[in-house]
Amino acid sequence: MLARYFSRLLLFAALLFPSASAGAVTGEPAGDESVRTGRTELSGPEAGAEPPASEAPTFQESAPPVDAPRVRRGQLRMPQVASGFGTYDGGWIKFTFHPSMRERIEPLIVEADHVRQDLADRLGQPVLKSVRVDIARTAGEMETLTPAGAPYPAYAEGVAYSSLGLVLLTLNPRYANANYDLKQVFRHELAHVALHDAVGDKDVPRWFNEGFAVLASGETSFDRMWELYTATLSDRLIPLSEVERSFPSDETKATIAYAEAVDVVRFLVRREEAHRFRSLIKNLREGHNLDHATRHAYSIDLKTLEHEWREDVAKRYTFWPVLFSGTAVWAFALGLFVLGWRKRRKRARVTLERWAHDEARDDAIRRLREDARVHIVLSPSPQAVQTPVPMPHTVPEPVEVPRVQHDGEWHTLH
Repeated sequence: MLARYFSRLLLFAALLFPSASAGAVTGEPAGDESVRTGRTELSGPEAGAEPPASEAPTFQESAPPVDAPRVRRGQLRMPQVASGFGTYDGGWIKFTFHPSMRERIEPLIVEADHVRQDLADRLGQPVLKSVRVDIARTAGEMETLTPAGAPYPAYAEGVAYSSLGLVLLTLNPRYANANYDLKQVFRHELAHVALHDAVGDKDVPRWFNEGFAVLASGETSFDRMWELYTATLSDRLIPLSEVERSFPSDETKATIAYAEAVDVVRFLVRREEAHRFRSLIKNLREGHNLDHATRHAYSIDLKTLEHEWREDVAKRYTFWPVLFSGTAVWAFALGLFVLGWRKRRKRARVTLERWAHDEARDDAIRRLREDARVHIVLSPSPQAVQTPVPMPHTVPEPVEVPRVQHDGEWHTLH
């Protein structure tokens, strides 16, 4: 487990510092990424030339993305709003949902215009003129919202019927999934519809369609990067010509193909090539297939584009063999050990200083208690002291002494 986390940390470092890694492997200084480098070899028509008039554009049929079934315009009808659902009308976009779910839908309503503008900027075409988003409470309920006769992908978290301008979402996935992000799925499905609008209902390879949707939605996946890394080092990358025809049925190869699709589109739309990508979309809209559209937009064919992409992948991922060489691993481990030892020593020193301070304080308090003499003085409170009231001077009245008579004489009683 520790080794896996260690390897993931190194992969993250390799992705952060691709230029340095390239120099470490090839022995050459990293070039300016804003300048296209590499050798261009063209075969057939000259770069940028129109195809001969006798050559009709051809398209290689490939399966559409799982969450964006291919349905020709006119084959399906927009379904009625589900019973009990309310509607929010945002002009170009309408949301239908159960009224009790309004609070959870609000972030999508707020984000919709921004997502639309971002997709239009990426594609260089006005897109998403009319879209309806039906949002179910559960995956089972989402399936009931499917248009009659339309294919429905099992286990989907969202579905885009691009020809109808219809997107289906579920607030809760079929299975508990801590990584489920409703806003991300919303952007992903809108990206499928936007690409369909931008190319004018023309077919595009599945890898291109899905790769663009993942990139435009902002999805990130360490597992996908890991698959691309392992495939690069083991020389198991699948040629684009094979991926274009169909995604592999083998699960391992399909995972690699998916990772490749996302990374190739990332390579096409990187910042310095954004204008070329918009030109590529324009050529697809005009009816050229992907190879011809790439020639017009990038002045290279798909084969050369793939070669440049593989070089780019190698620069980002072959940093690993250097890190995993014996010397580098031991040096890194020693560095971690020294760093940990220094931190631990610093914490111990701080603890000892604190203990010494506490002991000195306790000793001082103890000495004060032993040397102190306590005298308790009780004094009446001011309220308890009263001034005596002088009594008036009076003369006492005389007291009569009792007497008795005996034999004719008076005697005083004592």
